Amino acid sequence: MRFDGYLASLFLVLCFAWIQSFPAEAAVKKYQFDIRVKNVSRLCHAKPIVTVNGRFPGPTIYVREGDRVLVNVTNHAQYNMSIHWHGLKQFRNGWADGPAYITQCPIKTGNSYTYEFNVTGQRGTLWWHAHILWLRATVYGAIVIMPKEGMPYPFPQPHGETKIILGEWWNSDIETLVNQANKLGLPPQTSDAHTINGKPGPLFPCSQKHTFAMEVEAGKTYLLRIINAALNDELFFTIAGHNMTVVEIDAVYTKPFTTRVILIAPGQTTNVLVKADQTPGRYFMAARPFMDAPVPVDNKTVTAILQYKGIPNTVNPSMPKLPAPNNTRVALNFNKRLKSLNTPQFPAKVPLKVDRHLFYTIGLGANPCSTCQNGTQLTASLNNITFVMPKIGLLQAHYFNIKGVYRTDFPDRPSVQFNYTGAPLTANLGTSLGTRLSKVAFNSTIELVLQDTNLLTVESHPFHLHGFNFFVVGSGVGNFDPSKDPAKFNLVDPPERNTVGVPTSGWTAIRFRADNPGVWFMHCHLELHTMWGLKMAFVVENGKSPDESIIPPPKDLPPC
Repeated sequence: MRFDGYLASLFLVLCFAWIQSFPAEAAVKKYQFDIRVKNVSRLCHAKPIVTVNGRFPGPTIYVREGDRVLVNVTNHAQYNMSIHWHGLKQFRNGWADGPAYITQCPIKTGNSYTYEFNVTGQRGTLWWHAHILWLRATVYGAIVIMPKEGMPYPFPQPHGETKIILGEWWNSDIETLVNQANKLGLPPQTSDAHTINGKPGPLFPCSQKHTFAMEVEAGKTYLLRIINAALNDELFFTIAGHNMTVVEIDAVYTKPFTTRVILIAPGQTTNVLVKADQTPGRYFMAARPFMDAPVPVDNKTVTAILQYKGIPNTVNPSMPKLPAPNNTRVALNFNKRLKSLNTPQFPAKVPLKVDRHLFYTIGLGANPCSTCQNGTQLTASLNNITFVMPKIGLLQAHYFNIKGVYRTDFPDRPSVQFNYTGAPLTANLGTSLGTRLSKVAFNSTIELVLQDTNLLTVESHPFHLHGFNFFVVGSGVGNFDPSKDPAKFNLVDPPERNTVGVPTSGWTAIRFRADNPGVWFMHCHLELHTMWGLKMAFVVENGKSPDESIIPPPKDLPPC
């Protein structure tokens, strides 16, 4: 009997050890997003805004690498809605990507749609936002992806962490402003304030109570998850008296480096470590636009407060020194310091062999418009093509082989070569219009050079590619030289990200492997330029096997 008991105990121990040898089963995280209009007051102005669950910014999605996520979005607002999970790769699952009329038709008023996706091979800070009209002005929030259980950060474990979401605020209704501007063929007015976690800070009227503050303990280190959710502004961010150590960009670990200021473009995320190593007090965190071109921006400074524990609110915070808004040197130097961690555990898998070379010019332009103020409508283009949004989702058209929705003849290079960054070009500013996509073979390697031009004006453009991360292998000022510049590319540890700034009057080269079948949007993340047509999409073909092919659409995909 005793022997039988021993066998039973041994069996249980072996079973337990066998179970323990398997990784913990991925959790399913469920969220309910109710899209509701709510009255919100900022800068002495109250107005109705579109929110998720009545919150501004919206709720944070907390997940762990390997989790499955279900977000049911119910639309109670008067606008059509779609949500993009910015930076999540959505492998074979473009149905959950979110850009309206690219991967889905929008969720109409009174309807719901469940975004269902896996978080695979990614950890860090990303974010979500509305991807229709200019609704992301208020419909946005953070995504925090924790590493798998038992997987430490590749940097010292922080004592605490906080989210710093940079945004923009308009006193007037933004959709009304945009519609009025489009009728005139002009840009809408710039925002009235920038915000940190929805709050403009005490330098603005009626904003003492609308100030974000984080408390720190002397000697402790904190992780700041910084997100630029602004619509049209690249931003410098700094903290009075404190250094920041950059450890991650766009949910990819970097080689750590210390800096007094970071540059962050719309769509990008940056994680920094901050040590509370100064004299206990109150210190402003501050952000202000970077703009080194003759383009109007909202150049006011948003502030929040880093407050040492035990320091009373009556102590005046010290103000940091921000770079001048047009300080190109600081901007370029910051981006040059970004490098992938590139360790055996977190390798930088840079494509060394390139199957296809693409060269896209970025241009502003003007097309005839009889009802517009100057008889012209300002516009934007890639390779002189202004993208026209379809009436049904491009992914549906591709998956169900619906003809006449798009063409796959987007050119690999511009039809006309010129001195892209020479004197401003103010004649022949017309563009061709079309829903033209670029077809890409599954698993092929792509090198894309994005070249700014001086059509109307040069300007810095942050470009976001859906469905992929890419490696930023090179960047420069002036015209890209295909005979000399590739020799200077970093193919060892270039930064890996999902959104990259193309410098004013310059170029950026990226490489990626097209291993994700579907239709994937690429666009400037300045909302104004996206609206004007500075966008296109890649059709990545299916591979040979079912697990290299687009999964079938969900049953509740919104109808067109």
